[in-house]
Amino acid sequence: MKKLTQKIRRLALTFRAKTLEKLLKKSFGDDMSKTIISSTEIMTLNAKTLEVISTVQKNVTDIIKTTNNNPQKLLDYIEAQGTKVFKIKNATKLLEKVNEHTGLITELHGIKALYINIITGQGTIFITKPLFIISDKEIDYYMLLREFYLWYSLKMKLPGFDFKTQEKFKKYLKYSQNASFKKLSYEEMIKIKEAIARDKEANEFVMQVIREKDGGANVFGKMTTGGANI
Repeated sequence: MKKLTQKIRRLALTFRAKTLEKLLKKSFGDDMSKTIISSTEIMTLNAKTLEVISTVQKNVTDIIKTTNNNPQKLLDYIEAQGTKVFKIKNATKLLEKVNEHTGLITELHGIKALYINIITGQGTIFITKPLFIISDKEIDYYMLLREFYLWYSLKMKLPGFDFKTQEKFKKYLKYSQNASFKKLSYEEMIKIKEAIARDKEANEFVMQVIREKDGGANVFGKMTTGGANI
């Protein structure tokens, strides 16, 4: 039951992200959206972003085929690319204390970075580079694949992963029902929308993998039950 609850909580990120997206639209209105669409500069950026997203999808697909759906091989690949991976006892509980979850931990500054460095045995430094923290228990392949996709998107320099944006994103996911975006600047709003996009892309990629592997009928079950373990 505990494992099921944790997986449902992670899947809920998708729904909270949708709520966040609706709140953003409500806070800033359609006029700003039209302004974004009519901006040549933003349109060029979006075109480049779409091209990189397509590359991410293709490359991650190729990588998971090469690794034969083996979670440890994915972790080995991550480490081979220079990102540290830590397997920690009670990882979920420890990370919840600083509003993080197992998987990819993007760059952190300040007290949160210090905390992460301490629990991973990296000393007392107030900044961390992106890293992976997972449980020392059995690895859930599909959830790892989601985090791997996000990590690869980060490595490909897609927007939405910088420290300040991620902190705002995590905050508004946690408090989405009471979140107010009226105090956000135009730039902050755009960056948070990018973070939402990356999260959504990762979820959609994993669901597509599940559909191709096991059929569409089991997508939700694989994302929320023990059936996701390999």
